[in-house]
Amino acid sequence: MAGLRERKKEQTRQRLAATAWRLFAERGFEAVTVSEIAEAAEVAKATLFSYFPTKESLALQGVGDEDLAGIVAGRPAGTSPLDALRTHYRAFAVGPMTGIDTEVLVSRVRVIFDSPALSSAAHALLYQQRQKLAEVLAAEHGETAAALMAAQISASLVTLQETFFRRLAAGAALEDARRRLAEDVELAFGLLAHGLDPFASGGRPARDEPAPAEDPTPTGGPTTTDGLTTTDGPRTTGHHDRTDRNKHRNKHRNEHRNEQ
Repeated sequence: MAGLRERKKEQTRQRLAATAWRLFAERGFEAVTVSEIAEAAEVAKATLFSYFPTKESLALQGVGDEDLAGIVAGRPAGTSPLDALRTHYRAFAVGPMTGIDTEVLVSRVRVIFDSPALSSAAHALLYQQRQKLAEVLAAEHGETAAALMAAQISASLVTLQETFFRRLAAGAALEDARRRLAEDVELAFGLLAHGLDPFASGGRPARDEPAPAEDPTPTGGPTTTDGLTTTDGPRTTGHHDRTDRNKHRNKHRNEHRNEQ
């Protein structure tokens, strides 16, 4: 009996969600009321709220559900948090996507992108996801480093997902969007692992960058107010200018003595 009750509850939940999404796609999120959804799904308004506490929760099922903190916490020994997340997203990009109705997916993406209220609610869910990731990272890296790491990782992953969905919404075929997602995953995690400077200057990871040439100019010790000498001896820069000034002063003294 308990199993039958649970199945009926799940069926009601799915009917409510499907009804809501049909109305959202037809008229937009803001134009549809909770009462209209309940009536169309043939349930009481109170019943709807027992399954979904807000109208936003009807539209944002699955958003922020990905357990980034769990992926990091449960990674194999010797694997970095970044490598664990990279492996997960590589598998997502190239793994099987069975049972996906592209038209329904694109319709839902457009509804979210077109609604400021839904976009704001989605960001709030993703912020919670980021906070959980930071809590797991803090055990190894400290609170400040963990917060910065989680912020960078989360921003990159959100960008990957948004770019993927926007390509679908723009009419890209699912397989083409997934191929480009796989490329973007490598780019995103390359930037996270190696930083921005190497990519900005030529696209190579930091570990492949040649060491910078040493500056032949001595840099030890403080400079004088004119920036020409240090306590360790004369600097290369400005040396010839100083010599010329000394010659000029000596010439001026000699001329003055001759006049006397």
